[in-house]
Amino acid sequence: MRSRITMLSLAAIMASVLGHSAFAADKEIVAIYKSGTQQYFIDQADGFKKAAEARGYSSNIINVELDANRAISAVSDAIASGAKGIAITAPDQAIGPAVAKAASDAKVLLVATDDPLQKNDGSAVPFVGFDGTAMGNSVGEAAVDILKKSGWMDGANYGVLATEYQTVSVCNDRTNASRQKLEDAGVAADHFKVVAYDGTTDNALQAAGPVITANPGIDKWIVYACNDEGVLGATNALRNAGFNPEDVIGVGLGAYEACRPWQAGIATGFKAALYLSGADVGKAAANALIDAIEGTKPLPEKTVADTTIVTPDNYKDVMPCS
Repeated sequence: MRSRITMLSLAAIMASVLGHSAFAADKEIVAIYKSGTQQYFIDQADGFKKAAEARGYSSNIINVELDANRAISAVSDAIASGAKGIAITAPDQAIGPAVAKAASDAKVLLVATDDPLQKNDGSAVPFVGFDGTAMGNSVGEAAVDILKKSGWMDGANYGVLATEYQTVSVCNDRTNASRQKLEDAGVAADHFKVVAYDGTTDNALQAAGPVITANPGIDKWIVYACNDEGVLGATNALRNAGFNPEDVIGVGLGAYEACRPWQAGIATGFKAALYLSGADVGKAAANALIDAIEGTKPLPEKTVADTTIVTPDNYKDVMPCS
């Protein structure tokens, strides 16, 4: 399946490039995002646009949701329009070799944002984003700290909703690391109940419901996921199943969903979250592309942004909440 997607993707890109002429201004860069309606990617697009404008470049933001075919079309359109650089958070990492080759053949600079991509030879596309394992470690450590203070480990019937986006490697890095921190703290393997989801709130809600129903003996839950949407969906499922917020320890990843009930003063299963600045990633991606376009710096292999654990008590000091 991977090789078929790669070959079809490359063919689609090259066909589109050959069928168009470059007509855009010389100073255009493009950002392509999966799930572009999520707040994190909205913030990232804003950071990308502002950084481009500050340096005299135009920018084009394209939302492809979770559609790999739309991502392929977006890359080919960007190349055909004459863009000098492309930043992409791909819906499917399998398209990495194809888009990397197409960009290289067209002499268009390419960076992968958030989710790493590989070229045909297995080497990495220059990356801008976060360290997945470090992020997962932070989430896991926060969950362990809250769990120890809760007293649940002294005999409560608790479980862990391990909400996993299993088809994205960076998500596996995050959730595997979170699980490891909990296991290191003494949470036995049989406490973990896996919820497989697609990165969206609705899917996490739908996937978590049957898992909760299948474990009626558990009366308290820890929840972690690849992103805030996963934790939000799973905690909503717990609420629908009759669990009170005090019986849920949810640790988000992103904090843009977690902060909303905190801001509104609403009781919630979110007890903490790892704040990620999408705007910082967008700014870093734009500047890395422009530096390379102008020849002032080569594209760095990896640009990693900082993260911070926030809670209802300190989030206002760390992040905006909309």
